[in-house]
Amino acid sequence: MADPATYRPKPGEIPTSPGVYRFRDPHGRVIYVGKAKNLRQRLSSYFQDVANLHHRTQQMVTTAASVEWTVVETEVEALALEYTWIKEYDPRFNVKYRDDKSYPYLAVTMGEEIPRAQVMRGTKRPGTRYFGPYGHAWAIRETLDLLLRVFPVRTCSAGVYRRAQQSGRPCLLGYIDKCSAPCVGRIGPDEHRALADDLCDFMAGDTGRFVKRLERQMAQAAAEMEYEQAARLRDDLAALRRVTEKNAVVLSDATDADVFALDGDELEAAVQVFHVRGGRIRGQRGWIVERVEDISDGELVEHLLQQVYGVVEDTRDPRTSDRQTRAAARDAVPREVLVPVLPPDVEEIATWLTGLRGARVDVRVPRRGDKRELAATVRANAEQALVLHRTRRAGDLTTRSQALSELQDALGLDEAPLRIECYDVSHTQGSFQSASMVVFEDGLPRKGEYRSFSVRGPDGDGAADDTAAMHEVITRRFRRYLAEQHAHGEIGAVEGAVPGGEVRAAAEPEEKRRFAYPPNLVVVDGGPPQVAAAARALAELGITDVALCGLAKRLEEVWVPGDDYPVILQRSSQGLYLLQRVRDEAHRFAIAQHRRRRSKGMTVSVLDDVPGLGPARQKALLARFGSVKRMRSASVAEIAEVKGMGRRTAQAVADALAGPGTGMLDP
Repeated sequence: MADPATYRPKPGEIPTSPGVYRFRDPHGRVIYVGKAKNLRQRLSSYFQDVANLHHRTQQMVTTAASVEWTVVETEVEALALEYTWIKEYDPRFNVKYRDDKSYPYLAVTMGEEIPRAQVMRGTKRPGTRYFGPYGHAWAIRETLDLLLRVFPVRTCSAGVYRRAQQSGRPCLLGYIDKCSAPCVGRIGPDEHRALADDLCDFMAGDTGRFVKRLERQMAQAAAEMEYEQAARLRDDLAALRRVTEKNAVVLSDATDADVFALDGDELEAAVQVFHVRGGRIRGQRGWIVERVEDISDGELVEHLLQQVYGVVEDTRDPRTSDRQTRAAARDAVPREVLVPVLPPDVEEIATWLTGLRGARVDVRVPRRGDKRELAATVRANAEQALVLHRTRRAGDLTTRSQALSELQDALGLDEAPLRIECYDVSHTQGSFQSASMVVFEDGLPRKGEYRSFSVRGPDGDGAADDTAAMHEVITRRFRRYLAEQHAHGEIGAVEGAVPGGEVRAAAEPEEKRRFAYPPNLVVVDGGPPQVAAAARALAELGITDVALCGLAKRLEEVWVPGDDYPVILQRSSQGLYLLQRVRDEAHRFAIAQHRRRRSKGMTVSVLDDVPGLGPARQKALLARFGSVKRMRSASVAEIAEVKGMGRRTAQAVADALAGPGTGMLDP
């Protein structure tokens, strides 16, 4: 436990201007990021008597070993930079927002030449417009199926689209008029993009324009006695109205707002947000918030708004037009943001959101009328979500703490193993040797820090056996750790800064240090031979402060270096259960990496042996014909028409395809 006085900067060294600050632990890892209107005033509050600090703040300042700061011009810049660094470093003492599930969105890929409408989850991509989130993927597909009658945009994958182009025949949706079939030239790219724009406008709340247009077209067709066309337009109109009525009208048609609510205590809180567009609820989303820092509800709301709207800048694509960029920003950032309590820097938040949207955004607390009633509904959902979360997770935090405590006692560790790394080796009769490194922190997997290794061996042909492979992997991992520590010199220093010093340029992000943080405990999959190999590797590198054990599969025995007998944990032990989870995850990850290498190594293409035919030309050929099978039926003249191919190379390709290599697998 560090004494904050050992790294406290002198008061005169800290500027009084706005900025963002970072606390780092003894290994240089960023553990907290914050912003301040006045850096000197804010940082001084952390270095008062530790006994007067909140217990979470006490833990943070005693875990840290250095502090540094970056000066910016305005508080809005500080807000944006704080979000960027929280996203980049994922500091353990900042507020954690965890989605209670993975929400699906209706996404339209406007960044592609031929936009595609589809269901998407996960990280938002640049150049794509998103609508939702929806509670279930089937709800999006049902909505999209209705909309395709009026807006027949492409929904097929890239592979299906290419095959349709090559064959000259559209897919089923093209035959039943639920796709305009740009793949076969039934409609041009510009006309298809106009359809995609109309679909996006409708989903963004501009429903009345399209309903009125269909009504006019239906009346005109009926007046001209084109009754079949009028009947089709009638069905299209009914489809649009069903989509519009799926969400109850809760506010006036002009309402464009996101409504937030919180419910919780000093340890955790549930967050709910309703996305209202055109007076209708277009989506709902929820989080569970771990309050790992001591902040008020207003500050929690500020972090929440950063979390929700910060992705708007991340998904901007310079290849898209200004119109598309503005439309995507309007979809993501509404005219009004209704919150349960105002953040302390509400004016800066409103200015930041206005810059993202490109038009004025109001951040306020609803006081009366329909919006206040809707806010009460959102809060009721937050209360229910918190009750459900606590019911499901009642024993989880307790059991994780118990598991770490049991491992500490069983292995005789000085402290609980908060960071555990586990290693496993996978191969097929010695070939395609691969190894995995999985990381668990606080008893939970941290998948962003998983790593895989291709085992080389002394001569580059792989290790002699599993113990040699384990020795190589542990050596490479901790050699990288020592190299990165040495490269950064004094722990906590970064280019352009010293501990307790000022960083004035924030344009270039700090390079991520992939292996710079040592584990408290290393677990290897295996018994005494694997443990001995790992221990030898650590000893050769001079690593003495990392605990080591192995978990043998047969009897689930825990082996430690130098002991003749294993450590026996009870079958019902939470510590044993955690070790099994870590070992099984390492095994799964190693097998997945091994299979990828084996699949890549065993994929043989007859094109590889054609002189003068490199990867670029192979790719061009496969893009033109789709497979080696189709290439075999093509003439030399057709092959020569492919970009980059000459007559001589085309003849060589045709000869190779007609030779003994024709029995090989297509790539």
